[in-house]
Amino acid sequence: MDIRTELFGIQLQSPFIIGSGPLSYGAEGMIRLHRAGAGAVVTKTIRDTAADNPYPHIAAVDKSTLINAEKWTDYPAEQWIEAEIPTAKRAGVILGASIGHTREEVEHWIEALDAAGADFFELVSYQPETIRPMAERAKQLTAKPVVVKISPNWPDAAATARELLGLGVDGITAIDSVGPVLSIDIRTARPRVGGQSGFGWLTGSALKPVALRYVAEIAAGSSAPVIGLGGVMRAEDAVEMLMAGAAAVGVCSAPMLRGVEYLQKLNSDLARLVESLGYESLAAVRGAALTHLYPQEVHRKFSFNFDAESCIWCGLCVEVCPYAARKLNKSEQSNLLDEGRCRYCGLCASVCPTPALRKTEV
Repeated sequence: MDIRTELFGIQLQSPFIIGSGPLSYGAEGMIRLHRAGAGAVVTKTIRDTAADNPYPHIAAVDKSTLINAEKWTDYPAEQWIEAEIPTAKRAGVILGASIGHTREEVEHWIEALDAAGADFFELVSYQPETIRPMAERAKQLTAKPVVVKISPNWPDAAATARELLGLGVDGITAIDSVGPVLSIDIRTARPRVGGQSGFGWLTGSALKPVALRYVAEIAAGSSAPVIGLGGVMRAEDAVEMLMAGAAAVGVCSAPMLRGVEYLQKLNSDLARLVESLGYESLAAVRGAALTHLYPQEVHRKFSFNFDAESCIWCGLCVEVCPYAARKLNKSEQSNLLDEGRCRYCGLCASVCPTPALRKTEV
């Protein structure tokens, strides 16, 4: 299946966009990402002054989650304009320039970054009241697409996104990292990263349900492109983002934890998965879940179906049941449900690693 994607009228070789972060530290990193199959790359955030990061500033919390106390780019803006962006563009990189965190910094750099070859811009701020004037000024200073990255730490990030789209921004990246958070190394009793008080920002798989909520809420109310960023580690995660309404899929932690070459696997896995699900194109996947998101709480009746031939007898469905309502018997090829105990929470079916135990709506 062809997974080439169009975003803001720009042709991308894949729907995966590398989020602003350590991997996009400069031209060398961005070119490597492009050659590994990234559709586009967003630079580290460019500001008036280069960052002075604490040490250490990135740590793995588990195999799919990171805590990050890194700030913005440690290169001066002039270096991006004179060297990093032009070099990356000559190598064919589709490039978004990240700018933060004030209106003044937009004024200082957006036109020069535009002239250097940036294909689009992503604005980032930690305060929603700051992002509004940033977006308005950016739209005045460039004709290229302007995207705003929203933060789940804002009081109402979805409402802010809708307001910004009303002001004319071209798209939304949902979401930025969550925090501040804390992780402690129990061998030393010290925080894992060197941010103030040991605090950092959470990225990786733990963010996916949060990001999906914002992607769906924004996409349901607007046709503007949403870049779904947060927790995408596998092709299945990317499909969820697309079904929630994302036009492109942001990744950052996955290639950090699994290597840049992992992008090739993401691309090939996504193509196979979409085809196996019966969709003719990525465009057909986009927004497929939105009609199933109900405006109010619902009680959908379902029954459980058990297929003994598919069961691997791992016992997970029994282990996770809070009500001790299941009994699995391999010798009798049975999975019995005590309906008097069962509350139909659905957890058992959700953890089944095979098609053996499934829910069917009635």
